[in-house]
Amino acid sequence: MAKNIDKKLKLTFCSGVDTVTGANFLLEEEETKTKILIDCGLIQGETSAEEDNKKNFSYDPSTIEALFVTHAHLDHIGRIPRLIDAGFKGRIYSTPPTKDLTRFMIEDAAHLLAHGQNVKEIERIYSEANINKMMSMWDTIPYHHPFVIKDFGINFKNSGHILGSALVEITYQGKKIVFTGDLGNSPSPILPDCEEITDATYLIMESVYGDRNHESRDDRRAMLEDVIEDNSKRHGTLMIPTFSLERTQELLYEIDTLMGKGRIPLVPVFLDSPLAIKLTEVYQKYGEYFNTEAARLVHSGQDIFSFPGLRQTPDVEQSKMILRMPNPKIIIAGSGMSSGGRIIHHEHNYLPDPNNTILLTGYQSAGTLGRYIQDGAKIIKIAGEDVPVKAKVAMISGYSGHKDSEALLKFVEVMEDSVKQIFTVMGEPKSSLFLVQKIRDNLGLQANAPEKGQSVWLEF
Repeated sequence: MAKNIDKKLKLTFCSGVDTVTGANFLLEEEETKTKILIDCGLIQGETSAEEDNKKNFSYDPSTIEALFVTHAHLDHIGRIPRLIDAGFKGRIYSTPPTKDLTRFMIEDAAHLLAHGQNVKEIERIYSEANINKMMSMWDTIPYHHPFVIKDFGINFKNSGHILGSALVEITYQGKKIVFTGDLGNSPSPILPDCEEITDATYLIMESVYGDRNHESRDDRRAMLEDVIEDNSKRHGTLMIPTFSLERTQELLYEIDTLMGKGRIPLVPVFLDSPLAIKLTEVYQKYGEYFNTEAARLVHSGQDIFSFPGLRQTPDVEQSKMILRMPNPKIIIAGSGMSSGGRIIHHEHNYLPDPNNTILLTGYQSAGTLGRYIQDGAKIIKIAGEDVPVKAKVAMISGYSGHKDSEALLKFVEVMEDSVKQIFTVMGEPKSSLFLVQKIRDNLGLQANAPEKGQSVWLEF
């Protein structure tokens, strides 16, 4: 039998390089011209983000056969309605939880985006009709249920990042191209560990924390305990800007555990995020996606996202009432980078008081309000007004949903006998380049940090 030789796939890094956000990768089969996309996310945090998100795609959406979605964060799904508006008629594939989470995430994004420029265009692209159309084009595939699209074999494996997040394994000519999406910071309080991939030929991997390491799970819980205790002793307000998806659910679980064990005072905790409240309901629907311990608690009848003293404030008037509640208290609200949402109102009210604390638990993208606070700004602007930052600023990177530098290297290490080429994406340049050098130095593998718009040929 004649061997297939000189088979090639063209991989284009449409966006999602030189930055943490905006994942969008195009894979094309040379002979049949079959085109598939992996993720289609919003660019967030950067000065040019609004303009970049409005730009035409660098490919013709009407020629795309399928879109594979790794998970439901906006920087991986946020431009799908625009893709459909521009002519995409293919199918969308993800795990079942990702589809359910996406509707709420996109609906919330529509409200946020409509406050910017081109309101009429945003209202059209992110209209209820267009969102319904998007959902009608969406098929769900559980983990470990391989399927075929034209010349490609597809398989989703658990990346451990958020509920339903997936590594996308694409088999072509007997070899594998793996798109990691975002890799979870295992072990997670709620989710199973990220699965190993041992036989990838080409790897397109995230690099958010390519140059830094996190605290351990025990250390991060101890640090959370210390921050809450310190805030209570000072009779302050503890603000936790957090991502509505995954980080909020993890924190609720951790606070529930600490209170249940008597490790922290029973102070009021306000979940001031309508989106997080809706997403938590989706989590409650998919208990079979939890890790062994979290699943055991759920099966025993325990609500792992609720505890005495937790108050949900979905309505605006309820949110405003938090200001009148006595200290000490804890406020969990979006967004995670203080780039919008209700947290900025609380920051306006509470940052000027040195008795209060703001706790940053996740990555703060360059140009966001959260990044300015993290970098030690003494004055920030909120709604055009100067706000002094006198509150204590605490940081716990261990609650990040991303693998750190050492964990990323270990993820690659198990495939060193098979992997031919590694591309680091979804990271600021210094993180991506640091990880590239680390892979080269420690494993002797070929790794590169591509540029936006760059195309490479994958040979088989």
